[in-house]
Amino acid sequence: MRIRSLFIPLLLGFFVLSFCQKNQDKGASNTSIEPAIGTNGMVSSAHPFATNAGLDILKAGGNAFDAAVTVAALLNVVEPAMSGMGGYGTIMIYDADKKEARFLNSSSRIPQSVDSDVFRAPTPHYLANRRGAKAVSTPGNVHAWEAMSQEYGNLKWEKLFAPAIRMAEEGFVVNKGLASLLQRAFPSFPAHAKRIYGTNGNPLQKGDRLVQRDLGHSFRLLSKSGASVFYQGEIGQAIDKAMKNADGFLSLHDLQSDKAEWWTPISIPYRGYEVLTASPPSTAFPSLIRLGMMSQFDNQDLCHNSVEYLHRFAEVTKLAFWCRLSYAGDPDFKPPPLRRLLSEHFWKEEIRKIDPKTAKPFQYPGIIEKKGSHTTHFVVADQDGNIVCATQTLGNSFGSRIMPKGTGIWLNNSLAYCTFEPKGNPMDAHAGHHKLSGDCPTLIMKQGRPWAALGTPGGHTIGQTVPQIVMNLIDFKMNIQQAISAPRISFVEPNILLMETDIPKDIQMALKQMGHRIREGRGIGNAHGLTIQYNAKGLPIRFTGSSDPRGQGLAKGF
Repeated sequence: MRIRSLFIPLLLGFFVLSFCQKNQDKGASNTSIEPAIGTNGMVSSAHPFATNAGLDILKAGGNAFDAAVTVAALLNVVEPAMSGMGGYGTIMIYDADKKEARFLNSSSRIPQSVDSDVFRAPTPHYLANRRGAKAVSTPGNVHAWEAMSQEYGNLKWEKLFAPAIRMAEEGFVVNKGLASLLQRAFPSFPAHAKRIYGTNGNPLQKGDRLVQRDLGHSFRLLSKSGASVFYQGEIGQAIDKAMKNADGFLSLHDLQSDKAEWWTPISIPYRGYEVLTASPPSTAFPSLIRLGMMSQFDNQDLCHNSVEYLHRFAEVTKLAFWCRLSYAGDPDFKPPPLRRLLSEHFWKEEIRKIDPKTAKPFQYPGIIEKKGSHTTHFVVADQDGNIVCATQTLGNSFGSRIMPKGTGIWLNNSLAYCTFEPKGNPMDAHAGHHKLSGDCPTLIMKQGRPWAALGTPGGHTIGQTVPQIVMNLIDFKMNIQQAISAPRISFVEPNILLMETDIPKDIQMALKQMGHRIREGRGIGNAHGLTIQYNAKGLPIRFTGSSDPRGQGLAKGF
């Protein structure tokens, strides 16, 4: 009897594991792709040219911080719609020497002269104002690049921009993704930008060569004079002139007042690991809330992407989204109550609201958020274990569609992603306040050392994609490529559950029967990540990396 009593649970456990594995395989997408491997370093970015340029910097004696500047600059050239000097973002770094993680905020501040009423009815053209010159906020990327280089870099500043200058001036072949973006955006470009991105009045096509001499000139100025030329000198003055001509709010004074800001990250424990991400003024904290709530369930027993697992995550993500709308705010004025939101007591309270059998409609706290997805993410690690994990963006594709003449630089439309209703809410466009950003670059610590670094673009889906990848790594023991490739879901306002098409139809049907309003889609995010293994002395000996198969990027080690 004793043998039998032990055998039955083991047998049941075997059937559960077998069912979970079959379910996981059934819904897996591109999970057979092997991760990139390296022994001296790893780069993963949204474009192969940027990845290879970053690796070249590492091979030349640069560290992760040097390589990150090079990757960011080259992405400006080859992904001009997604990020660049005129943009903003969120950066997590790990300093292996000091054994310290830090958050570098490059989202900057809202211009001092902003009048948020221009983005709301009844102001004429209020929706157009969210797209164009009035939506341009202070670009923080260049100051962030310089801060990384000055505080941590090994190589000379000017060396970091040589690949971007060369590719901007010599040109590169336009791929399918960029050609598609140009086709849609080209009619709204100013005449001088149309001459760069088109021929004979038509946008460049796949296979055409894109040459950006003005952008190359701006990078030459930056490489010689540092960030001051962007915030005070020739480039800054060109930006100021363009803003005045277009009746925008951003001024030379805003640029001159800008500075890079270092913050302490926030974190939670998760099943023996520590998960870190950007603190306010970032609004990445709902990602940790989701993980915290999901930690109250046994996800392995629920099975990866099973009906039960996806239902719980969908309900959890709605609860965390409510927290974002209710509590996000500039920490200088109204900091979120993170001690409460990131506590196990709060997570237990919240999950009691979940009905395990029925989906509940999302209840707004009176605030409706703007969505967007044109962003880029990259990760870099070097042989010493330094890490840069960065999400950068222009807002919409090609940002505001404002390009100061002679610069080749697209300016962001950051203020489009403020939340304008009701007026005066914490995520409104408050003049001089920090611009709140939902980017979620994430580090996972294991035994006190970085084990994984990851992030994704995707607008409001970012804070939902990242927890799914974290759980794939920790709960379901996937490697970094499997964790990033696996199918995803995302809650979409007002009450839609976006579900990638690779999730089986029977799973989708069961979720519909529980009350979820399912919409099939492709390409939730374009994540990049890496993991690190160490020897007995705590030194990195193996890197694995992943570029999302949903995009056209590359992970590569050496």
